[in-house]
Amino acid sequence: MVNHTAVMSTMPASTSLYSDANSTLPLSNTEDTCPTELTVANKTLGKSDMGTFLWDKKVQGLVLGSFFWGYVMTQVIGGWLATKFGGKRIFGYGMIIASLASLISPVAATTSYIFLIALRILIGMTTGLSFPSMHTIWGNWAPPLERTKLLSFTYAGTFLGNVVTFPISALLCEYGFGDGWSSVFYVFGAGAIIWTIIWLLVVTDTPSEHKRITKIEKDYIIHSLKGEGTVGKQKIKIPWVKMMTSMPVQAIIVSNISADWGVYTLLTGIPTYMKEVLKFDIASNGVASALPYIGLWLLINVFAYFADFVRKRKILNTTWTRKIFDASGKLIPAVLLIGLGYLDCKHPYMAVALLTLAVSLTGLQYSGFIVNHVDIAPPVAGILFGISNSLAAITGFISPLVTAAVTPMGTQAEWQIVFYIAAAVYLFGAIFYLVFASGEVQDWVQLCHEPSKQPKIVEVAIEPLMSDAKPV
Repeated sequence: MVNHTAVMSTMPASTSLYSDANSTLPLSNTEDTCPTELTVANKTLGKSDMGTFLWDKKVQGLVLGSFFWGYVMTQVIGGWLATKFGGKRIFGYGMIIASLASLISPVAATTSYIFLIALRILIGMTTGLSFPSMHTIWGNWAPPLERTKLLSFTYAGTFLGNVVTFPISALLCEYGFGDGWSSVFYVFGAGAIIWTIIWLLVVTDTPSEHKRITKIEKDYIIHSLKGEGTVGKQKIKIPWVKMMTSMPVQAIIVSNISADWGVYTLLTGIPTYMKEVLKFDIASNGVASALPYIGLWLLINVFAYFADFVRKRKILNTTWTRKIFDASGKLIPAVLLIGLGYLDCKHPYMAVALLTLAVSLTGLQYSGFIVNHVDIAPPVAGILFGISNSLAAITGFISPLVTAAVTPMGTQAEWQIVFYIAAAVYLFGAIFYLVFASGEVQDWVQLCHEPSKQPKIVEVAIEPLMSDAKPV
């Protein structure tokens, strides 16, 4: 997803900054605060200056959004498959298919944008299996009082990927082999295949299957999860009506939707915003686009450790920990995004700093609703995450279309509207989650097990394993 977002600012010819090396071209109606013309006489054009495809903003929005059409389709089934067969294989096989599809994306793009859209749907479908699979795996591995930092560390990795791919994609677009932009897909597609092979070789679905951890660690994990019924591949019965009418479940869903709207608006819009409003060149754009995700990756992990700290010390219970962290991760960025809309190309570094801070502080949410699936329904966390994430992923193809529709000229005033919309969505999600969220295992979870095998639902308060601990 990220490599496609990064190269979209260089692929389409209709939005290239230059078409003639000895001409003065209008850029956009950025009012009187920024120059409306850019003279490029005597400038040697790089690959990133000359687009390849005649795609207008509507087509660009479709290409970016099509990933999420497929992504929505497989969230729930991904959670079910991971629960039944184990998250390791479901995640791994999906990544292999997505990587192969990435390798042939340049061929698809040069053939037809419709072919590319179809391929992006396939990539969305296969990667849609990944997050529910990870939730299922952590349901089997993460001790209750260490869940926040363990799950958050995992999801922070997705943004570390952004840190790597944005600047590298920008450099490959400019200096890569072939026409530049296509090398992005070849490099990252091949790298993903190598990584997935390693994943399939070293990862196990449960602690009991792992051959390289100590007996002390294995016993600690299994004992800490005792009573939750989460260890191992399971045969379960899902009480769909009770689950979907549960207000804590609905709170997670609403929070996920609002969070994803903000994330996808920024993820797909940051490179374009920097190009149209801040007037960053593509090389600077790649580095600047990565900065928010460096901060996000860092703060997700910092906040996660702090969230587990306040729970272990009983400063806050799980419910209020989730609520406070989630609301803070929405309301503070909402205010910062509104402020961002009033900065233009005369204050590019201030805008980048504000954008970096806004995106970074959304990391508070990862100690909120993201972990909350495992809090309230450990045995079916993967399925529940699949449901909430499939509904939230709808914003992934709506948000780019809304952004494209609102910013036809790429002016500062148009981008202000984009940020106001994101702030309003954040506000609604924060309020709903504050009112209805819970951090306790729900009563209906007991219905997931056969009557003779229903576990007593408890959360075991065990301190993290120490190096001198004895077998339990």
